[in-house]
Amino acid sequence: MTKLLIVCMANICRSPMAQTVTLHLAEQAGRAGSIRVDAAGTHASPRKEPPDPRVKTVLSARGYAIGKRRSRRVIEQDFSQYDLILAMDQSNLNDLMRLCPADHKHKIRLFLEFAQGVDVSDVPDPYYGNIEGFERVLDLCEAGARGLVEHCQTALR
Repeated sequence: MTKLLIVCMANICRSPMAQTVTLHLAEQAGRAGSIRVDAAGTHASPRKEPPDPRVKTVLSARGYAIGKRRSRRVIEQDFSQYDLILAMDQSNLNDLMRLCPADHKHKIRLFLEFAQGVDVSDVPDPYYGNIEGFERVLDLCEAGARGLVEHCQTALR
């Protein structure tokens, strides 16, 4: 089983979207039992917040079901528990590298490294924007998740 952790800042917008899409695409590829996907935030509230309502809106519009996810903060055990830890942007990547024990730093990468045909490396934080920003983030999450699931399928062969 390949264990993935997708990380953004508060774990209420980008990482829950990427988690939902990655799980959906893994299921479609017949890999739901061999890929585990979780999400966390480098600065998530200890109150375990639900995803932003706009996340649910854009995911539902494209046929994704988000479930009853709640935010959580990255913890030290995550670095040993997961095979890949995927940051949504360079700032999150820097935070993760600072928190991560040296022997697990090789697991940390940018989520969009796996995306094909995308000309950006960071998934922008849509929180202070409008619904179009959330739709753009979902486009990027779909591109990254497609490549990520393909990468996991290749690694599992």
